[in-house]
Amino acid sequence: MSAADFAFLIAESDLVDWSLPVALVVGGGIGFLVVWAITRYMRRAAHEQAAELVEVARREAAVAAEEVRQKAEAEIQEKRAELNREYDRREIESDVRLREIRAHEESLALLDYQLEQRQERLNRESAAVKQARDAMRALSKSVRKRLEGVSQLDAEEVRKQLREEVQLECQDEIRALRRATLEKSEQELQNEARRILISSMQRIASKPNNDLTATIIQLPSEDMKGRIIGREGRNIKSFELATGVTLMIDESPQMVLLSSFDPVRREVARTALDALIKDGRIHPASIEEFVKRAQDDIELVTTQAGEDAVAKLNINGLHPEIIKSLGRLRYRFSYNQNVLDHSVETGFLASIIASEVGLDPNIAKRAGLLHDIGKGIPGELEGSHAMIGAEFIKRYGETPIVVNAVAAHHEEVKPETVYAGLLILADTISAVRPGARAESMTSYIQRLGRLEKLALSLDGVQQAFAIQAGREIRVVVSPGKVTDDRARDIAKELRARIESELQYPSTIKITVIRESRFTETAT
Repeated sequence: MSAADFAFLIAESDLVDWSLPVALVVGGGIGFLVVWAITRYMRRAAHEQAAELVEVARREAAVAAEEVRQKAEAEIQEKRAELNREYDRREIESDVRLREIRAHEESLALLDYQLEQRQERLNRESAAVKQARDAMRALSKSVRKRLEGVSQLDAEEVRKQLREEVQLECQDEIRALRRATLEKSEQELQNEARRILISSMQRIASKPNNDLTATIIQLPSEDMKGRIIGREGRNIKSFELATGVTLMIDESPQMVLLSSFDPVRREVARTALDALIKDGRIHPASIEEFVKRAQDDIELVTTQAGEDAVAKLNINGLHPEIIKSLGRLRYRFSYNQNVLDHSVETGFLASIIASEVGLDPNIAKRAGLLHDIGKGIPGELEGSHAMIGAEFIKRYGETPIVVNAVAAHHEEVKPETVYAGLLILADTISAVRPGARAESMTSYIQRLGRLEKLALSLDGVQQAFAIQAGREIRVVVSPGKVTDDRARDIAKELRARIESELQYPSTIKITVIRESRFTETAT
């Protein structure tokens, strides 16, 4: 029986109360609808929550993927940078090795060339020896024949004749050898004399002119001169005795002159005199006090200057006495070039050259800084500044390489290492570079005047003009007296006289002008 049939039977029956079932049915339907609505709502909420969770998961996955991608890109960039650095390093190493290979190739080529030259020399010497041997054999045969012819003579007469013949045959060679020996000895003596004079001048004093050997002190009034002199000259005598500097007071208004070849003493005297003038109390006791104070101040200044020079070159391990002696170079000049600045510059140049040729730049830099330290040691010591400086730094523990480089930088001793030759080169570059060394206006004018006067002393020269700061001279000759060939000879003669009679920097260009002009005026 179906549910519809059952419901129909119930409806047809009068015995049943239909209100309760109907209410139940209606309630059940409402409950079903409510449950269905709730279930649908919950299902839709679950779907929305699931979709939201999926969206969050998708976003988190995207963020994670982005982080992974960025991390991967960062790792790739880091790897790429590392590979680039490795590539650059390998490239630099390749360049260095290529340079080393080229240097070795050049060294091998030089050795091959030297071997070839030596082989050629040996061949020539062998040929000469062979020729001499043949000549000796021929001479022996000739002598033997002659001896056979003079066999009737006694031994003394034979020796006498042989001695006379040998003297006659070798007379020209002996004369030429004697002349060459004398010329060589004379040249060596002249070079040695020049070296001793130059070393002595560089060691003891700088260029003797007022700019370097004297210091001018300005006075507040003329009355101060009398106070400086003191009663019966006791103040000036005490000052000169305490400082070792000559104090010159003349008619020049409101100024005095401090003169000394020792720049450190001159600086001490200048500092002490300035302090005395400012203080106003000038008498022997105060002079000794201020001089002592000035000496202490200058010692501090020189020590600081030495430490600054060492710090510029980043050199370690120098003895304090070496640093103090370096600081004294601050007040010393060589041809208006400050010796301390020159030493620092030489150190830099030596370091750069050593780096280029594959040597230790620290050793070269150390030798360059210390090469002129002998000029800062008191002048009572005997010897050249190179030898004194070498002995001084050796006493305070410098290495034999540095000591030999300092001693040999003027070629007074034989260079034992390549660093000595490198130091000679760096010292020369620093000294002769443009603007390194200057001269006073007076000596400059005198040098130009001597150059023009030397040119005018030649026969046939009308005018002479020194131009280009003395690096060129133009000579005008008389065209009526001097021919073209004679003009050429004048240029050569002037060059020879300039080289032998004048001292000059760099080179001098000589131009001889021979010109004829004929002028007519038509009216």
